[in-house]
Amino acid sequence: MATVTESNGVVNFDQTLTDTRALWREAVTTVAEKAKATLPQCNGRVDKAMAIVLNGDVELLPDGKARVASQSNGTTEYVICNGVCECKDFPKAPSGWCKHRIAAGMQKRAIALMQRTLATSTITQPEAPSQPTPAPLPEAPASVNVRLVVSGREVQWTLRDTDEARLAARLAALLARYPVTEAPTSPAPAPAAQPTPEGWCVRHGVQMKLNHGKDGRQWWSHRVAEGGWCKGR
Repeated sequence: MATVTESNGVVNFDQTLTDTRALWREAVTTVAEKAKATLPQCNGRVDKAMAIVLNGDVELLPDGKARVASQSNGTTEYVICNGVCECKDFPKAPSGWCKHRIAAGMQKRAIALMQRTLATSTITQPEAPSQPTPAPLPEAPASVNVRLVVSGREVQWTLRDTDEARLAARLAALLARYPVTEAPTSPAPAPAAQPTPEGWCVRHGVQMKLNHGKDGRQWWSHRVAEGGWCKGR
């Protein structure tokens, strides 16, 4: 079973189980949400306290005190003793709940919640693979897939980055390297010529009459406006 131990109030994760860090973040988030409900007038301080805890800047001392690092000054630490903090915000904070005091309480409650969660967890260690496998790459905060034609072949190109603006610039540069080429379009085939119906005058666009002569001859003709006859030629 996975474990999370506490040495001088500092959380140490079981490095063989990747889920412990996610469970720790979940525990801190749960405690922070309860703190916001209990101290609604200190929501901004609760968010800052949560950042302090997740950054590992809280140490619970054996004598019940807590040492909390300053967010604004990397060399300054505040000691929480009997609910009293040395920072300048403590006298002004509602009921003395400055971000350092909240962070100390959040650390203590999150550790207890984490230990209860792991005690009831059924997570087991995976068997070691027979052959070493490369560790999967972490999921990039920003990624994009694009289909391109490279050397006459269609490929899918994936870009990953930690910054969306930089990713967009890289995508624009990639698309500029492989511009879209329009395939030449063939002209539509001309419609097949329709055969002229029998007895149709192509000059005037009218149907002619079939005439029969006494000698057995036949011919097509029609009367025109000028008073004559047209045989369609």
